[in-house]
Amino acid sequence: MDKVAATEPLPPLSMVRAFEAAARLSSFTRAADELHMTQAAVSYQIKQLERRLGLSLFQRLPRQVVLTAAGQRLAPAVLDAFRTLRTVFGQVHERAEHELAITALPTIAATWLVPRLGAFQLAHPRLAVRLDTSVPTVDFSAGEFDVGLRSGRGDWPGLAADRLLPSLFTPLCSPQVRERLRAPADLLGLQRMGRERWWRQWFDAAGVMDADLAARPSIDLSVEQFEITSAVAGHGVAITSPLFFRKELSSGELVQPFDLVLRDERDYWLVYPAGRRHSPKLQAFRSWLLEEAAQEPVYASVLADEPAPVSATPIGPRSAP
Repeated sequence: MDKVAATEPLPPLSMVRAFEAAARLSSFTRAADELHMTQAAVSYQIKQLERRLGLSLFQRLPRQVVLTAAGQRLAPAVLDAFRTLRTVFGQVHERAEHELAITALPTIAATWLVPRLGAFQLAHPRLAVRLDTSVPTVDFSAGEFDVGLRSGRGDWPGLAADRLLPSLFTPLCSPQVRERLRAPADLLGLQRMGRERWWRQWFDAAGVMDADLAARPSIDLSVEQFEITSAVAGHGVAITSPLFFRKELSSGELVQPFDLVLRDERDYWLVYPAGRRHSPKLQAFRSWLLEEAAQEPVYASVLADEPAPVSATPIGPRSAP
């Protein structure tokens, strides 16, 4: 019996919705008002359900409808199922309206975004923030995240993108390591950390032509924050963005040994699904984040859309040779 019932196809949802509303409200008219249907449409859906089941579910009286014995057996399970659905949909809606899920690259998240997030939450106390700092690119179509902070050219299919910050890079090191440097070529004799491509571009721009980088290959730890941690400990020189390490530069833990700062062609962007651009929580975060980015001293050069690489003013304290 149970196996037969389990294989019986379910009635169309339109019929079940009409039955649930009429059973709960004891009225076809009130059910029609709730479902934004005509009374005749509700009556038709229920008649179709009765025909499908071969049972009468309501006794039609002059001014009301009353569940039959069959209807009374069916109603509790249907009403409970719809209560569960309303609860689940309510929870999903609550998350959609009151939780902002952000995905961001580890370094910009830890050094630039997180120190500012408290101010955003104070301004929007009813909006919970969830931050993920995974390196792999997130597929926004899965619906797990609302916005992201990405590095690239701003041309992701299906995503709207607002430029946040330029991707700058220059060598940074501890004051102790700085004492060993007199000219850019001296960096070739030290342990270098960071992207090989950035090192090659920087040496070329610094006039160290045909630098033999293979003689002492650089270490790429994938996350710039890790490389800076190693540089602060005096283990070498990291090539990265001085924008993200203002605190270490201001405190003197790090120094920028040479004036030359280059800009990569892959800037930092705020991205989000184009179809959700009018979401209130997304608009609130976007407005706040763009204002924060606009306060960066280098923002004017971003608006000018300067080609990469460009020379910029060093950021933070520097020990000149």
